[in-house]
Amino acid sequence: MKKKFDQVYQFKITLQGIKPPVWRRIQVPETCTFWDMHVAIQDVMGWSDYHLHEFEIMNPSTGLEVNIGLPDDEFGRKVLVGRNQKIADYFSMENPLADYFYDFGDNWEHKIKLEKILPREKTVDYPICIKGKRACPPEDVGGIGGYEDFLEIIKNPDHEEYEEMLEWAGGEFDPEYFDCEEVSFDDPGKRLKMALE
Repeated sequence: MKKKFDQVYQFKITLQGIKPPVWRRIQVPETCTFWDMHVAIQDVMGWSDYHLHEFEIMNPSTGLEVNIGLPDDEFGRKVLVGRNQKIADYFSMENPLADYFYDFGDNWEHKIKLEKILPREKTVDYPICIKGKRACPPEDVGGIGGYEDFLEIIKNPDHEEYEEMLEWAGGEFDPEYFDCEEVSFDDPGKRLKMALE
């Protein structure tokens, strides 16, 4: 059963270090947890959720930065469990910013900005993507440097790795292409079950 909610949070999510920028604008229910938000970001950006992730945001009640995600004892840092933390307890118009890190190997950093808090529209099925620009880099491309190399290769049909790279990327890749209508959002509960297995 879906939780009842009256407000939606509108966020702009921008992938750092890539020019021109890759970004998305989404609206999510105020009842969203950080796990729900993680799943929505994965879906809207086009990531495959193969790797660890983490949010970094100021806790308004303490004024200190906190890390929220999937706890991993390997790094020896305190990470709050995302499914137990609600975005509404952290984000506000006075505390609108957070960082979202995905894939600690490729090290993708996203800036998250709460743009506004709006009344829920009864006819809309949330979360929803309302705008965005440019394709997300392919999974495991090698971070910013690897992505730049990848783009150079696929621009040049004479490059010795051209065919191999295009095949690796699924046959085609247009860095300028993004269409909100093609975004579909997974059920965070099902995704969590898969992650825990």
